[in-house]
Order: sequence, then structure tokens, then C-alpha cells
Amino acid sequence: MGDNKAVVLFSGGQDSTTCLYWAKERFDKVYAVCFSYNQKHSAEIDVARKLANQAKVDFQLLDASFISSLSKNALTDASIKMDEDNNCPNTFVPGRNLFFLSMVAVYAYEHQIKNIITGVSEADYSGYPDCRLNFIESATKTINLAMDQEFIIHTPLMNLDKSEVWALSDKLGVFDLIREETLTCYNGLIGKGCGHCPACKLRNNGLANYLTLKKGI
Repeated sequence: MGDNKAVVLFSGGQDSTTCLYWAKERFDKVYAVCFSYNQKHSAEIDVARKLANQAKVDFQLLDASFISSLSKNALTDASIKMDEDNNCPNTFVPGRNLFFLSMVAVYAYEHQIKNIITGVSEADYSGYPDCRLNFIESATKTINLAMDQEFIIHTPLMNLDKSEVWALSDKLGVFDLIREETLTCYNGLIGKGCGHCPACKLRNNGLANYLTLKKGI
């Protein structure tokens, strides 16, 4: 397994793009893997491909459309009105991060990549249980046992709230790119997004907090 290589679970949003540039500072060869799972905000795929090309990293789109056939949720079913409840809102897609990590681990296995990077965080999130550290630790152990490997799953944003994620992007020199060109919005709008969905609220509140703190420095 290549210690100098890493693969990023990449959606083209704020968090995964920050992780992409975090990885580029630490590894010689970086890959970006995106997923198609019949998400309503599928425009993120084109954004992810464009951003990966700009970053000069290999891009791979994997078909995870089976996910949308397993459960009903507001991210994959247009008939469900998206709620704004921060206590595990109906935008939660059961098993999504477990499926994604398992699939990208197979990709990593085939490409001799040891390091897997995901932008999950339990410090400032929408209440999704598969963004917690205990899940990542459990998934790492299970995936390594399943494949007899020693993958390392890096979570550079795990203990950062959204204002701190903005600060990290600034430190990495990609603040403007992430502010203007990434797609975090569940309604598929680039940049500041719709302003109403859970993802936009976290992103925009974090940005406001960061700009206030930066102004006061």
C-alpha cells in the first residue's frame, strides 16, 4: 500500500473540497472519488469533476444508485419535502457513509492507496449518526478486517465547526474558490446556495462567524 497516496471522498462541496486541498499538502498523489446515488442535487457531480480537474487530481465517479432504492429520504425522493430539523433531518440517507467508505476502500485496494480521507464532522453537523468519530473508528476496523489491509481513514474536519472549516480553507489558500465555486446546497445551488436547507444553514452561519472573527483580529 502506498503511504504517499490518498483518496478523498469528494462531492464538490465545502467540506470535501477543503479535504482535497488538505490532502494535496500532505500526499504526493491524490485521487478524488465521487458518488452518484440519484441525489436531487446531482449538479454536485459536475462541480466535483470540474474542481478535481482544477486541482489536477484523478477523478472517478462511482455508481451508488442502489442507495436510493433502499430508503425514502428528502435527498433522493423529490416527492418528500425537505425539512429543516437539525435533529437528524429527513435529508439523512441511511447507510450512505458506510456504503461510500466501503466502495472507496475497494477503489483504494485496487489502486494500492493506504489513506482514505472523508470530510465528516461531529462538531458542527446536521445530526447524521454516520458523521461521528465512533462510526469512523468502527468502519475502519471493519473494512480493514474485511480486506486484510491497514487503511487509515483520515477525518481532518472531525473536531472543527463550520467557522473553523472556513478558517482552514483560508489557511490552505482556497477560501475564495470554496466560497464561490463549491456546491454544498441540497437544492443544487452553487456558492451560498438556497440559504434554507440544513447544509446551507451550517455553511452560511459558519461563514458569517468566521468573517466576524477575522474582522476582529
